Amino acid sequence: MNIWTVANQKGGVGKTTTTVTLGALLAARGEQVLLIDMDPHASLTSYFNRTQENLDATLFDLMSSQQLTPALIDKATLEVGHNLFLWPAAMELATLDRQLGSREGLGLLLKQLLEKLDGLYAHVLIDCPPVLGVLMVNALAACQRVLVPVQTEFLAIKGLERMLRTLSMMEKSLKGKRQVTIVPTMFDKRTRASLEALKELHQEYGGNVWQGMVPVDTKFRDASREHVPLPVLSPLARGVQAYEKLLESLLPLEVSA
Repeated sequence: MNIWTVANQKGGVGKTTTTVTLGALLAARGEQVLLIDMDPHASLTSYFNRTQENLDATLFDLMSSQQLTPALIDKATLEVGHNLFLWPAAMELATLDRQLGSREGLGLLLKQLLEKLDGLYAHVLIDCPPVLGVLMVNALAACQRVLVPVQTEFLAIKGLERMLRTLSMMEKSLKGKRQVTIVPTMFDKRTRASLEALKELHQEYGGNVWQGMVPVDTKFRDASREHVPLPVLSPLARGVQAYEKLLESLLPLEVSA
């Protein structure tokens, strides 16, 4: 089971878009895919037009349960597309550390939870909140690979430094090194700022940067408004083609890992 965490300590860089689009592309290949919304603001959950008030159970229920059962997992698992499933977020996730502060292994709850799935999914993609805390720690501890979307503009690159420092610190306490792939997003080849930011990314972070880039594509906004992944709404869109190339670059790495 490939587990990828999509994370950055800066908001608005394309984390949810990356999670949804890659998830849909993997699902279209006929493999079962689970998306996990770790953000209390529930952007990923909202993307699929789901609200906490209408849910029987959420990721918070799964992570806080003392007696996790298959029935509870089923109740919290939403089918949001063909071969595509979601564990939705809830505002209560923001209080997880306070409510479970005395529980041992607080940073490993998600990892232990995923171990109970017994190969049900070929791929799991985790959408993180843009802050370092117990939720991001859980997401990083559970995965083998970290995808870091970075908007191709100067301030976003400065935020990347903070994210990579966090990963470096966590590797000292986590077993096994996480593979890191930096994904340039919202690239506009018409602007000097995007061109210079992309050049700086490659100069500063070299082999960790994906060789392609995700372009600005207004169709991402259209797909979000329709509550469907862009590969479903417009499979030939520029943004979809970019994420297809990203996926092709990632999957051989998982096979050889």
